[in-house]
Amino acid sequence: MNKRIIFHVDVNNAFLSWSAILLLKQGYSTDIRTIPAIIGGDESKRHGIVLAKSPIAKKMGIKTADTIYSAKKKCPGIKIFPPNHQWYAAQSRKFHQYLKQYSPVVEKYSIDEAFIDLTGTKYIYDDYIKLAYKIKDDIKNKFGFTVNVGVAHNMLCAKMASDFEKPDKVHTLFEDEVKTKMWPLPIEDLFMVGRSSSKILRSIGINTIGDLANSNIGILKKYFKNQAQFLLDSANGIDYTKVEKHDSKSESISTTETLVKDISDKEDLKDILFKQTDAVARQLRAKNKYCHVVAIIYKNSSFESYSKQVKLDNPTNDTNTIYKTVLHLLDISFKGEPIRLIGVRLANLSSAVVEQISLFNQEVKETNTSSDFQKIVDSLNNKFGNNTVIPASMKKTNH
Repeated sequence: MNKRIIFHVDVNNAFLSWSAILLLKQGYSTDIRTIPAIIGGDESKRHGIVLAKSPIAKKMGIKTADTIYSAKKKCPGIKIFPPNHQWYAAQSRKFHQYLKQYSPVVEKYSIDEAFIDLTGTKYIYDDYIKLAYKIKDDIKNKFGFTVNVGVAHNMLCAKMASDFEKPDKVHTLFEDEVKTKMWPLPIEDLFMVGRSSSKILRSIGINTIGDLANSNIGILKKYFKNQAQFLLDSANGIDYTKVEKHDSKSESISTTETLVKDISDKEDLKDILFKQTDAVARQLRAKNKYCHVVAIIYKNSSFESYSKQVKLDNPTNDTNTIYKTVLHLLDISFKGEPIRLIGVRLANLSSAVVEQISLFNQEVKETNTSSDFQKIVDSLNNKFGNNTVIPASMKKTNH
């Protein structure tokens, strides 16, 4: 069986680079990437923080999510430019559209990141490293911003590789390179390990990714329960996640919420996800649709966006089934860091249930027989208000 070939393409300092390009187009005399500069929101609102900073500003100690007031103190003469999200979205579309010429399977991971699955294309591209450099150089020459490209046999390692030395670089992280390239890195550098998890890991003597890779699963389970195997696999460069093509024409239902204050408590997030799941599941049933994919969406206090999704064995529109899946995704993907925005997305919708028969999966029958009951609950909630009627199974799951 041929090994997968996955690219992760990541725009270097996207918001600042894209703003720099726009300003130059508008006649601004200086490339703000070469001076002390930040992209910042409105100081009078909660958005009065640093969204992006130039390399020089970074050297002066300015960090993403610093307040603008703090940035000014660190660098009194710093130039501050407002974000232009409409322009960023246009640049993002151009970036993602360009990548689709190389493979039909391109996953938009965030506004400035994408995965490309090139598995089975050896007859088209005889040298994948050469292709990675072509993509990197083409984007720089055609669009005016730089990217890093990570090349690996799975999504995790491709993502890790693209985070190595920046900017404007190509890096590989194949199985035989994990030990030398990844294991020496501090535990905080492992993708999906947040502040809370890294603090626990360091407290039990796990300081590097290599320490984690060679740790005892039994000890990890004491602290991380069902997340332990995921952490151990990740440290060993093991990841079976598939690149999922997100066709803009394919229907999906999603909801997100920008939180009044950052939340790092998992139980508080569960309460929000419970309401979001109920809302999207009701929309799904109103359309007489079933989802094949469930995803959880995050944006942390540093404005980094990421998501985790799973493809279901059997499509569903059952609230309880979807919520159980959302909680599973929360367990394996939440980093314990402050979350600014969270959401739920249901994708790959279909109008019919195609059951995958399994001796180990009895949920489909239960899901389908509950459909009429769900519709009654929906009608009551629509009439008298959200969450007027909540199935006992959902309350139990939630608490």
